[in-house]
Amino acid sequence: MVYTAASTKIPKFRYLSAWFCPFAHRATLALEHHSGRVEYEWVEALGWEQRKDKNNVTGTGQEWWYHWKADELKRANPSALVPTLIPVDATNGKTDESKAVFESLVTIDFIDRISGASGKDKIIPEDHYEAARCQIWAEKVNKDCCSPYYGVLVRKDENERMEHFEKLIKGLKSFSLELQKTPGPVFLADGQVSSVDYSLFPWAFRYYVFEHYRGPQYIIPKDDPELDAYHKWYDHMTKVDSVRRTLPNKNEYLEHIGKYADSSARSKVANAVRRGVAAHELDDEKDEY
Repeated sequence: MVYTAASTKIPKFRYLSAWFCPFAHRATLALEHHSGRVEYEWVEALGWEQRKDKNNVTGTGQEWWYHWKADELKRANPSALVPTLIPVDATNGKTDESKAVFESLVTIDFIDRISGASGKDKIIPEDHYEAARCQIWAEKVNKDCCSPYYGVLVRKDENERMEHFEKLIKGLKSFSLELQKTPGPVFLADGQVSSVDYSLFPWAFRYYVFEHYRGPQYIIPKDDPELDAYHKWYDHMTKVDSVRRTLPNKNEYLEHIGKYADSSARSKVANAVRRGVAAHELDDEKDEY
């Protein structure tokens, strides 16, 4: 099926996801933003299973949590990562795994395109300059504000952890400064929620785990004027109805992310960070488990 604004039926997908994953959270935000324009069936396709660390892989004696992945996810996505969207034919209800869409930033753009939305309802603005600015900044916050999150949690050396945290704060200050180019509180003018907002928010929501696992020195400062615009942005985003519908339980997520904080998680992201590269630089072969 070809999805266009003129399609008579609402596009529908099997949404292969994981409740805890911030990358998948991006796609969830876009899907809920376009609720009523796009339909989806949530499929929990990635989770955790416990395996004994017979070979003491990292020397911690705790390396026993691995991702299990649904067969459907492994068939549809070569990397077997979430989020993955599989189209469902509106006429016969059959799925087409050959047309699966994945990579979190790509899914935001794709969902917006097939939604048929216009004007301020769009996540990617109609103005070509603003659309380009959004693409630049979505990629920038991904590298500077999201990837360092894992360095704070996964790296064992305190100096390395703080180095990642300082990089994250620097990224947030840069984002905060860019927010001031419009009246706010979000990235685009007139309160239009964009791909940049949805790219960063899943991690911004999760920064609270730093204090629990790494101490008060890892709290995002609230008394730094360079972060004022960021905090106003965050407060606004948490009050948006479509965003509130997507938020995971904080206590449950805190327990989940503990696997990263105590070195017991084996995932491609965790393995990439252990290897010394950023989370967004993971390699399917080098970081397999």
